[in-house]
Amino acid sequence: MLNAGKPLSKDSNPGVWPRGPSSCHNEGASTKCPSGQRALTMACPGLLLQGLTEDEDVRAMLQGSRLCKIRSRTWHKERLYRLQEDGLSVWFQRRIPRAPSQHIFFVQHIEAVREGHQSEGLRRFGGAFPPARCLTIAFKGRRKNLDLAAATAEEAQRWVRGLAKLRARLDAMSQRERLDHWIHAYLHRADSDQDSKMSFKEIKSLLRMVNVDMNDMYAYRLFKARFPQASSTSEPLRAAFQECDHSNNERLEGAEIEEFLRRLLKRPELEEIFHRYSGEDRVLSAPELLEFLEDQREDGATLAHAQKLIHTYELNETAKQHELMTLDGFMMYLLSPEGAALDPAHTCVFQDMGQPLSHYFISSSHNTYLTDSQIGGLSSTEAYVRAFAQGCRCVELDCWEGPGGEPIIYHGHTLTSKILFRDVVQTVRDHAFTLSPYPVILSLENHCGLEQQAVMAHHLRTILGDALVTQGLDTQNPEELPSPEQLKGRVLVKGKKLPAARSEDGRILSDQEEEEEEEEEEVEAAEQRRRISPELSALVVYCCATRLRTLRPNPVPPQPCQVSSLSERKAKKLIREAGNSFVRHNAHQLTRVYPLGLRMNSANYSPQEMWNSGCQLVALNFQTPGYEMDLNAGRFLINGQCGYVLKPACLRQPDTTFDPECPGPPRTTLTIQVLTAQQLPKLNTEKPNSIVDPLVRVEVHGVPADCARKETNYVLNNGFNPRWGQSLQFQLRAPELALVRFVVEDYDATSPNDFVGQFTLPLDSLKQGYRHIHLLSKDGASLSPATLFVHIRVQRF
Repeated sequence: MLNAGKPLSKDSNPGVWPRGPSSCHNEGASTKCPSGQRALTMACPGLLLQGLTEDEDVRAMLQGSRLCKIRSRTWHKERLYRLQEDGLSVWFQRRIPRAPSQHIFFVQHIEAVREGHQSEGLRRFGGAFPPARCLTIAFKGRRKNLDLAAATAEEAQRWVRGLAKLRARLDAMSQRERLDHWIHAYLHRADSDQDSKMSFKEIKSLLRMVNVDMNDMYAYRLFKARFPQASSTSEPLRAAFQECDHSNNERLEGAEIEEFLRRLLKRPELEEIFHRYSGEDRVLSAPELLEFLEDQREDGATLAHAQKLIHTYELNETAKQHELMTLDGFMMYLLSPEGAALDPAHTCVFQDMGQPLSHYFISSSHNTYLTDSQIGGLSSTEAYVRAFAQGCRCVELDCWEGPGGEPIIYHGHTLTSKILFRDVVQTVRDHAFTLSPYPVILSLENHCGLEQQAVMAHHLRTILGDALVTQGLDTQNPEELPSPEQLKGRVLVKGKKLPAARSEDGRILSDQEEEEEEEEEEVEAAEQRRRISPELSALVVYCCATRLRTLRPNPVPPQPCQVSSLSERKAKKLIREAGNSFVRHNAHQLTRVYPLGLRMNSANYSPQEMWNSGCQLVALNFQTPGYEMDLNAGRFLINGQCGYVLKPACLRQPDTTFDPECPGPPRTTLTIQVLTAQQLPKLNTEKPNSIVDPLVRVEVHGVPADCARKETNYVLNNGFNPRWGQSLQFQLRAPELALVRFVVEDYDATSPNDFVGQFTLPLDSLKQGYRHIHLLSKDGASLSPATLFVHIRVQRF
């Protein structure tokens, strides 16, 4: 009998500690299932629905609703939408049946649910339906919004409230719960006759679904240790099945399924680490956990911190009372955000936000209005909403003369569709500060005449109101830009500013026009190109668009309110020819870099080269996924994803000697040991026998001398729990600028490898020791429960 009033010694009987998971849980809590077992069997509801099965909104969603899908003024189609029993996905009807994966969407891929006419589609095409009956489901990535109208306002509210509850429950789930939920969903699918029992054939089907080919050596490794008499790769699986089949009826059910899944979900590499620190009694005391934390080089590793981790992640209440951690608690900790590669302290705003704007990298979008290509793509206000949802703080508005005196936005002289300037400004007002409170810059590319420029100024003033910066801050030092902190909740206009000089006709000229008046043959054309409305000019305060011809020598006073816009080609030329001078220029003035116009398909350039020189506004096509946007997401992943990241000191000092082309000798060694992966997604869900052959590539993006990529071997036919155990090492000269990108690909000997998942983060935000990396899709959506397990070591010298 345990003495609850006295801490257990390390010599206590280890048999009192359960070897397997024994409860359903949230992080930091342990809640027993009614059965006393984990909620993994097919008889239990999905974990996501626990606590919600009696909720009226969720029950209505499970029964399904006939909702009207709205795509245009004339395309209004009634479709059946129904929440699936897993609580993770919504099935919907199509006019023409397609593959099963084309009939569902996932709750975790929802970006937002909006009530009423709060989308571009419903504002334009939903007039026949009262706002109270309408809702919009906006998705992460490139998937189009789903605009819906219900039969009644109450039915619309049920879906709005129900989806909100499901999303909140999903956000609150631990990684271990997500894994339980994930395997439960596949169990349900593999149970072909839905009898809550699993035949040997159904077990093999389950394994193919979770990305394991049982014709390879994985089956042998999985079960051979327990069944040494088995000789073929299929025999260990059969032996394991028979061992779990206590009823001897060729079916697994209830506790038998639990036992089989415990074997399947075992993490031998975690058990090895755990036993290395726990010893023979197989529980970690607080001092032993502290030893592990110190070996991890964990900041703030103290005995009190170790005790706090035990109370947060340990599932067994008796162990928790005696400040001991079991293997299950240890796994919970390593799968939590505190056990991830990204430093949790960097996920909130932790940097100094009181420095001048020029001292920050600022998340920036090019041709923000486009949803596709530069030639014939769709322009949409929803593209601005999505950019803001990704933390973007500088958006572009290409403004042209529109009918009825209303300026429009589109990619001029192309077949891209057109949207009203006024609607974009309203979108900025409604969505710019949803994710981040820090300032937004509107980069105007102005092709309008004086009258419509005045209309633009009117819309900016009346719609944005006090949020719009119309004059300098009273307390601002005129020799430097204000800080993000000073400009919280404010909108800045970047555009051409009228200088004090005037021509003979009294019209104010730009600085370029003053020079051009000396060349009489160009004066008339210049006046047509450069006309600027005083009303619009008055709104340009801190971001005055100026052409950068040459870099100013040091004796010339800085012009902090001037912003230069450079094509990627010109920026690269400056980096090559005037590296340090360009860095110094960017220490006190803003520079915007944009893609070449030749990128008709909205392709991107690598932003890293521009960040290396201190360019703040490195504008990318947010609508185009790829490694370039992965780097952008990784750069702005930290600091609360607020869209502002403080540049390293070497890029902020006015007299810096830093040159990205000549960064000096190596100062840091990064060693990544790629150990295992868990639950990688299937790339072709419609083909049961399509199994990935995963390999891992680690890329370093930084100054040119630091850029490198190294990869592991591939593992044949196992996306469920492949093992590598390979070390990759990198030498770094400017670690403060480096991004580390972890990529998983499906190896193919005859064609390019297929992308599986990735995660990118700054080297300075990378935690050392044993860490899980939670993979993301090409669009940046979570691939939970897919993870990499690695060991990270950073040596600085």
